[in-house]
This record gives sequence, C-alpha cells and structure tokens, in this order.
Amino acid sequence: MKTNTSGRAGGYNCVVCIKQVPDTSKVTGQAMKADGTINRAALPAIFNPEDQNALEAALTVKENYGGTVTVITMGLPKACDILRTALMCGADKAYLLTDRKAAGSDTLATSYILSQAVKSFKPDLVFCGRQAIDGDTAQTGPQIAEKLDFAAITYLEKIEMDGDYAIATRDIGTGVETDRVKLPALFTVTDKFGVLRPMEVRRVMKYKKAMAPVENNGVALEGDLAIGQLSCADIGCEDSRCGFAGSPTNVNKIVSVVLAGGDFKEVAATDEGVNGLVAELIADHTIG
Repeated sequence: MKTNTSGRAGGYNCVVCIKQVPDTSKVTGQAMKADGTINRAALPAIFNPEDQNALEAALTVKENYGGTVTVITMGLPKACDILRTALMCGADKAYLLTDRKAAGSDTLATSYILSQAVKSFKPDLVFCGRQAIDGDTAQTGPQIAEKLDFAAITYLEKIEMDGDYAIATRDIGTGVETDRVKLPALFTVTDKFGVLRPMEVRRVMKYKKAMAPVENNGVALEGDLAIGQLSCADIGCEDSRCGFAGSPTNVNKIVSVVLAGGDFKEVAATDEGVNGLVAELIADHTIG
C-alpha cells in the first residue's frame, strides 16, 4: 500500500455494497415464478459483475491513498461466497446482512436497509455497482445516497483523491465529465472503471474458510476468520420499512418479447445504393 501526497493522513474509509445475483445469462423456462419474481433456485448464483467493478474502485483508492475497504452484502448465508472473494481480492472486512425481515425487499426497502448498515461504518466513500443484472433498475445506489444525504456520482470511470474531495470522471453518454465532490460521497461504478483484480494466493489461503457465525442450539459459534453478521435490528431498522412491508413495488405480469427477423436487403455503400433505398422507401410511403 502507498499513500499519495494528494490524499490525507490515515487514508479513506471505503464501504462497498455488493450482491450475489442469479446468472441471467443462463435463463430457462423455469427462471420465473408465477408471481413474476425470479426463481433463484433455478439459476446459478454469481458475484454481480458491476459490483466487482465497484470493489476494484475501492481497492484502487486504498492502494493509491491508503485506508480500509469494508464490503457488505444483503442476502442468505450462501452470499458469503462473494464476501470471501472480496476478502481474497484485498478487502479488509466483510459483513453479511441477513434477516427474515428483509425478505421480499424491493429497491426502496433494500436501499433503506443498506443505508442503515453503511451509516454504521461512518464511511468517507461508498461504492456500488451501477446496477444488478437481476433487476437492471440502477436505483439502489442513488437511493442509498439520498437516504444518507451523500452526494451521488454515477457511471464512475476514474477516481482520484484530493484531501477531503474526490475528483471523479464519469460517463455522461455523449462523453465524460469530471466532478470535484466533497466527502462523504457515493459512487456507482461501471465496467469502464476496470475489471476486478485477481485474488491473491496468500489471501485465498487465509480466507478460504471464512464464513458468517452459525448457530448451534441457539448458541452463536464463530467461524474460521468469521465474516461479520448483521441483522435489521443490529443497524436500527424500522420493521415497517423492511421487506414486503416496506416495498410498494408490485409485479403485474412478465411478458416475454421475441424479436423475429424477416427478409432483408443489402444496400451498397455508394451514392447509387443509398439513392435507390430512399426511392424505395418513398414509393412504399415509409417516408415522404
């Protein structure tokens, strides 16, 4: 680790929100339930791709300017798989937020629960993937920022630190924009930031058995290098804002859209070819 002189003493406290998601590239006819929700048991679970980019952003800040990286995920104990991956890649601490009260949370309830967890770590920078591939809403990150009253910088591609400020380069669709934002702040990250670095062999050996505490007859047992575990009560959540109770979103129905190809005509990339195409489009009243 190195400390860049443009940073600040002690470095930066970075928190990364990550998610284990169903691999939507392997969707089958059994992937959706009758109520319109995803049948997660029918699909393999993976580390959400853009959350990996978010973790890389936090590790880059730590590497260049010093500090710590804490990762949080909300889900079932199986989600410890991606927390172990994060630790093996360089994260310092990992926490599993798991609670029956959180079941059925939409983005509003999820962002509330995660904001309560993030707040407890008093971060300087919060990183989230731009969106998760199971919902593609891109809502959770900005909603966390709103609930924390943090500035939100979306579509992050590059970040540098300058004392209590971050210099963030972001994609705006038609180009890039550079913003100077006062900390604390939240950033949503795209794949343009860069792929997650490989796992380190020594960290693989150290964290290969890391897990959240388990219970035996009601007694909590610490795992080997245990991953921290949080409940909604631990972070001060209001029950009415969690899970189904705090989720106003309802899925009416899911429609499968099939794009069918028809005949096509190849047009030569010449003036004659383009003029001929325009003449045909006018003749059949497509244009003109």
